[in-house]
Amino acid sequence: MSGRAAFAVVENESLRADTADGRTGKGRPPMTERRKAILRLEIAREAVKLFLGQGVAATSGEQIADAVGISARTLWRYFPTKESCVQPLLAEGIDTFTEKLRSWPAGVPLLDHLRTEYANAADTTTAADTASRINLVRMCREEPGLRSVWLQTHHQAEPVFAQVLAEHLDLPADALEVRIHAGVLNAALRIAAEDQADGRTTGLTETIRTVTSGLRF
Repeated sequence: MSGRAAFAVVENESLRADTADGRTGKGRPPMTERRKAILRLEIAREAVKLFLGQGVAATSGEQIADAVGISARTLWRYFPTKESCVQPLLAEGIDTFTEKLRSWPAGVPLLDHLRTEYANAADTTTAADTASRINLVRMCREEPGLRSVWLQTHHQAEPVFAQVLAEHLDLPADALEVRIHAGVLNAALRIAAEDQADGRTTGLTETIRTVTSGLRF
């Protein structure tokens, strides 16, 4: 789903959400979470295109909204700043890793589990999204606003990593060992993505192997 015509439907649903919560009277239920996710991802795609084409400073939120085919009002309902519009693309790799971490069975070394998961999993990410994410991560090095979003996205994922590790280590999620391990995994995931953006061949499992060699998982 992309373009002004397609997202006219999404914006209409967003306006119905205003109606449904009592701001303008009776109306239909708000958009489903799936439709919201679709819209957020399309906003991210268009934001990256504009940032790459004309620079972050020269791009406005209104231009991003226009490229998607929604109003600026709807855009700001989903994202607080123009830089934060890219967050869904930055989060894709982290979300994939989080899903695989959550499926980690007891008694299996983490590295073995990740190797199996990444080898067997079907890649549902489009080539265009992968290219956009690589370009975006590269831009994060030069653009402070984007870098902030990148680091915040990883920061939000770290408590999830800690919860999974706590279950495997039979420790509280706020235990020092758990928090350190979660931070190490988080850093490894970020470094692997940044290495990919820089054209290095270091893979995620190789990065994880390096950081887990002295840890209890």
